[in-house]
Amino acid sequence: MDFDFALLLVVLTAVAGVIWLLDWLLLAGARKRRAEAIEAMTALSPEERAARSRNMLQEPVAVEYARSFFPVLLLILLFRSFLAEPFKIPSGSMMPTLLVGDFILVNKFAYGMRLPVLNTKVVNIGEPKRGDVFVFRYPENPKEDYIKRVIGLPGDEITYRNKTLYVNGKEVVETDLGAYTGASEPGRRMDGAQVKQEDLEGVEHRIMEIPQVWVGHEGSWKVPQGMYFAMGDNRDNSLDSRFWGFVPEANLVGRAFLIWMNFGDLSRVGTLIK
Repeated sequence: MDFDFALLLVVLTAVAGVIWLLDWLLLAGARKRRAEAIEAMTALSPEERAARSRNMLQEPVAVEYARSFFPVLLLILLFRSFLAEPFKIPSGSMMPTLLVGDFILVNKFAYGMRLPVLNTKVVNIGEPKRGDVFVFRYPENPKEDYIKRVIGLPGDEITYRNKTLYVNGKEVVETDLGAYTGASEPGRRMDGAQVKQEDLEGVEHRIMEIPQVWVGHEGSWKVPQGMYFAMGDNRDNSLDSRFWGFVPEANLVGRAFLIWMNFGDLSRVGTLIK
């Protein structure tokens, strides 16, 4: 079963806020008036009046929790929805740029501010650029997040043939950097992997190819308006637009920009994603 953390966070924030607001509007004043009435009872000793008054002013447990947690929940909700959201890399489809176990931060306003859960854009700030590493909701299962690189923009023609990428009929320049020597992806064939530097119209980044592996998905694709063509940097081990098509603009989540933790390799902490 898919777990929607954004929905849970919205519900918890709303419930805490409603409880706190209803208490402030309907109950807090009544408690105060009863406490004032007790303090006016001259038949009671000052100590007894003070004790009864404190008990009368005491908030119900639910209200106390709501008042304590609502500001925290609201702050987390606003930060996660409009500023940055953490993600964990689950697969090697973006090697060598991102490794399994990398914890990354995603800029949530780079492609426009969107309402949580509904994902409706309310403020148009920017659009994906070719070469961006971006997170999006998988078109075939929007409850699942994918991370790839933007290869094709609306109107582009993308061709991938014989492990060579073409954008609008122009071959993308690659420079051989030698054999891959980093961490391997568990359960995947990595022998013979080669690292290359790819230049996507000025955006230079590393990709990985395995010469003896044939992906089996080649062809040309015309990117429709409002859509994007995505590919993983691990070109021979990435389920991307070559297999399932285009990323709708409505599915965009944000631009990945920082590795903030990797418990297996602390040297990666603080690495900017490019």
